[in-house]
Amino acid sequence: MMSVRAKVTIYGLLIFVGLLFALPMLMMISGALQTPEQLARNPNGFPDDPRWENFPLALRSMPFALYLTNTLLMCGGCVVGTTLSCSLVAYGLCRVQWRGRRLVLLSVVATMLLPWQIMMVPRFILISELGLYNSLWAIIGPTFLGDAFFIFLLRQFFMSIPEELLEAGRIDGLNDWGLFWRIVVPLSTPALATVALFQFVQTWNDFGGPLLYLSDPDKFPLAYGLERFVSSYTDQTHLLLAAAVIFSIPMILLFFLAQKTFIEGIRTSGIKG
Repeated sequence: MMSVRAKVTIYGLLIFVGLLFALPMLMMISGALQTPEQLARNPNGFPDDPRWENFPLALRSMPFALYLTNTLLMCGGCVVGTTLSCSLVAYGLCRVQWRGRRLVLLSVVATMLLPWQIMMVPRFILISELGLYNSLWAIIGPTFLGDAFFIFLLRQFFMSIPEELLEAGRIDGLNDWGLFWRIVVPLSTPALATVALFQFVQTWNDFGGPLLYLSDPDKFPLAYGLERFVSSYTDQTHLLLAAAVIFSIPMILLFFLAQKTFIEGIRTSGIKG
């Protein structure tokens, strides 16, 4: 049993480290509630008279509703594309017997070594040739082709499903398609939810993709819109911080609401051969 002193030490250390990570967020919130004059005098302190009107003022300074709509459309499309394509590929790589399966798996995993910057030019050319440039499908479309990390994550989870369940399904007359939808998918909710959450966060924070594939301001997501806001209001630091806080709130709420799903999905996706 751990002694009381050891518990106090561990929890105290965890709280200290947690506060260190939370400090930038706290400073951002503090700056968002101040005037430019207050920021100049005391940039690191919490204001005595918080200016809550900075948040609606920041929203009115940019087409927030348009950016939010574009972002949600992108996030929804990318989540559907990623979960559907990656789950199908992962099932085919672990539960369907075919020649060359392991070689394909190694090739898929090897693509995780390639940084995104290497693929920028060929992907841009491909999207332009397909006529998808300057449309939300330029961001959503590639997710329907799978992602190596998510494929590997789901494959590891699918490997943990007992083979006896699939054999019982085959005896009942199910083919591979039926086994996937009626047995594998219902049992893989934690892993699929984890992939969906990871993809949602990744798309929400994506700046490079919209910067590369979009040119119409009416199609910008929040991440790119925030960058344009920064360029337009360089002297309004309090509004910049307020906009950054608004941009961060959905991800903070998502973390607190879905942290159990994150942990469960990763825990149950242990590495298996």
